[in-house]
Order: sequence, then structure tokens, then C-alpha cells
Amino acid sequence: MGFSITGGVSITGGVSLTPPAGSPSPAPSSSGYTSGGYPADATIDKFPFASDGNATDVGDLTVARGSLSGQSSSVSGYTSGGYDTGASNVIDKFPFASDANATDVGNLLAGNYNSSGQNSTDSGYASGGSTGTLLNTIQKFPFSSDANSSDVGDLTLSVSSGAGQSSSTHGYQSGGYDTALGSLNNIQKFTFSSDSNATDVGVLTVVRYTPSGQSSSASGYSSGGFDSATGGAAGNTNIIDKFSFSSDGNASDVGDLTLGVSRSAGQSSSDNGYLSGGQSPSLSPNTSDIINKFPFSSDSNATDVGDLTLARTYSPAGQQG
Repeated sequence: MGFSITGGVSITGGVSLTPPAGSPSPAPSSSGYTSGGYPADATIDKFPFASDGNATDVGDLTVARGSLSGQSSSVSGYTSGGYDTGASNVIDKFPFASDANATDVGNLLAGNYNSSGQNSTDSGYASGGSTGTLLNTIQKFPFSSDANSSDVGDLTLSVSSGAGQSSSTHGYQSGGYDTALGSLNNIQKFTFSSDSNATDVGVLTVVRYTPSGQSSSASGYSSGGFDSATGGAAGNTNIIDKFSFSSDGNASDVGDLTLGVSRSAGQSSSDNGYLSGGQSPSLSPNTSDIINKFPFSSDSNATDVGDLTLARTYSPAGQQG
């Protein structure tokens, strides 16, 4: 299979949402999911949040692909776009209530890989990415019905391979890659309540693309990633950055992963952030099956809590449900 990646790989952030006042509280997520990736993988892995342990293979995507973004509703996981023999526009959906294969439920505007994934309680978002040309488009698709995405706004610049995070009211896109600027440290924010453009609200502690994203009820996290200016083995970072949802501002370095890694998937429970798979020069071969976990309640380092069913990189998507 040919696998040509422009500007790195988009990593999907896991999301733990706090509903608006007066809304019913969704059941806490019980499992993390890692779907797709490379080499040529369609596997959907599931691992428990309640205890540390290895993942199990619970189904397949409709098409094997990497460089995809992930979204989560209260009942289903989604993967959007990606790259196989070419750029994909497929939006896949799989259920959380039972272990099953995904179904194709809609299309992005065009084939798109390296986008960042966000989700509100009602909709999934795929922001930025590449069709071969970098994009600034924010796309949205509904959770209530199977349907195609629509263009609902623009990022502040065309960017691929950033991390996605979500608060209860806003989607965030952090880091990434720009053709002219290289690796980025921008934190962008867009609202869920209306279709509108993003604003630039802060910076990460280091420039990087292909970080993974995680979200607590109060903060967004951007973990790992690769700095193209540094390059080589040293370009992979183990930094866990955190930024506030309640006010706009820069991120702070709050801990380290167990290894420097990029091109991973991100997931979030109500209490912890997770990073799974990815690419690390500290491994031989350099593709990881490791599941890292770090707490939201305190700023501290991650621990190795289990393994995926197979090592995979090039942006598997992360979901939680």
C-alpha cells in the first residue's frame, strides 16, 4: 500500500464533556478506543478505564487507513477522513454499547487526511488537514442522524497534524504543521453554539506537529509530538502540555510521557488522559503499542498501563465511550 503523508499526521483528542447547565449528564465513558492507523490497519481496539490493562480487538473500520481524526458522541465512536491509497472522505461510525464493525455513515467535503477531531454533545468536527494542499476549513457533521459534513468556519491558518481538544462549549486545535512556518505552537478555539471562525488564544510550550489531544472538564492537553526544526530522534517529545478552558492563555508543561512519541491517538476518561500507539525512536522497530495514562487531578508524569493488540502509528484515531 502506498502511504504518502504531507506535513505529518493528525492526532485526535479524547474528550470528557461537561454538559451545559440544565442538560442531563451523560454516563461517564468506560472505555478508550484506538481505531485505524498504519501499517494498513482497520482494527478498532478497546481498553478499560476502570483498571489498567491491555486492549482487545472489537471490530474493524470500513476501510483500512491512517491519518484520520476521531470523534465521540455519547453512544458512538466516529473516524473521519484519513489516507490509504489516497485521501479518504469517509465518516465511519461504530457503537459503544456492543463490540461491532463500523459502518460508513457520511462523507467529508472532500478526501482529507491529517485533520484534528473535536466534538460537542451534538456534533463531530474535523478541522484543518490536507487534500494534498493544507486546509483551514472547520467541518461539522451531526450525531443525531447519519449525514455528510458541512463547512461551518475557518481556522486562523491552514494547518495539518494538530491535536484536537473539546470543552463543553468550544473546540480547540493545538500545534500542527504549516507549509511556510513548519511546526506550530498555536492554540486555536472555535465555538460550538454557532458556526463561526476560530481565534488564536495561546501557545504550547514547544512547537510540534502530530501531538495527541486529551480533555478534562477544565483543561485541554497536548501530549507528545514532533518538532520538524529539531528533526531526527530528538524531534520526538515526551512533554504533556496543559491549557485552561475557562480563560484564554498559554499552555504549561505539567509532566512527561514514558517515552518521546509522535503520531499517537489520544483518549480521555473523566479522571485521566490516555495516549496510545505512535512512533518512537526509543523502540525497535519504532512503532509503539504502548498505552500511557496520566491523571487530570494533579500535574504528573504518565505511566505505562497496557498494550494495544498491535503496534501502530500514522495517526490512529482516539475515541472514548
